[in-house]
Amino acid sequence: MLAGRMGHEEEALKLFLTDDLEEAKTITLKLNEFNRQRQEIEKTIFEEAIKQIEDKNMEKDPIIIVGGNGWHHGVIGIVSSKITDLYYKPSILFCLEEESAKGSGRSIPGFDLHNALCESSEFLTKFGGHEMAIGLSLERKNYEDLKNRLLEIAEGVVTEELVPLLKIDKELQAGDLTEENVVSLQKLEPFGEANKTPLFLYKNLKIDSIRSLSEGKHLKLTLKDDMGNITISAIGFHMGNLVEDYRLFDKVDVVGTLEMNAFNGKKEIQINLKDIRKSI
Repeated sequence: MLAGRMGHEEEALKLFLTDDLEEAKTITLKLNEFNRQRQEIEKTIFEEAIKQIEDKNMEKDPIIIVGGNGWHHGVIGIVSSKITDLYYKPSILFCLEEESAKGSGRSIPGFDLHNALCESSEFLTKFGGHEMAIGLSLERKNYEDLKNRLLEIAEGVVTEELVPLLKIDKELQAGDLTEENVVSLQKLEPFGEANKTPLFLYKNLKIDSIRSLSEGKHLKLTLKDDMGNITISAIGFHMGNLVEDYRLFDKVDVVGTLEMNAFNGKKEIQINLKDIRKSI
């Protein structure tokens, strides 16, 4: 429940219980504001986590472990899920306090995150969950020891041989790419283990431009659907190595999530790539 993540679960309960239409409208406005705040907090934590990962080259680690002072413990699980989706690595995010730390983690098939905590239990005060999602708490002084132990456990288990299986929700056509449709997807948030971000397939797109970003880390594409006479922006985080595999005017099929990208005051629909291949 969104309100529960932000500590406002009583408002959600009131909405279910009230018979007064005006009260229901008032509560709904409050809940919408709570959701907006949650989205802003989530975005901030995600950006701070990504900066830590890139500054310290953590994307090469077998398990990604980051923490921040003041991170909201009700949101870090959502962000952990996004980090795991982005890098296809198990991840744990921590809300760091003066003497304690609370964490939430997500995993990938092939690595039992809960079992890894069982093997590290001497550093923990409390933990629970299952192989794909966990929650934990510990004394702050044990944070680095826990991190090192988990890196040791994941070493040799989480390798490049573990590749993601993509479950495609829908194949797109040109008419599907509207701002209204993309915004409506945001109403399904927050996405996580039990509510995966929708993945879309779009076939037979022509590469109109292609380049790498951030010193070769990321892939930036402009794609054209000649049948629908539209141009589509796409970005593939940590896919910059593919820039030499494709050329202008190649026909490709792409899989990714949809988002609204704002740059220089201009908003456009963007595909966040999860996979790309040459069209058959």
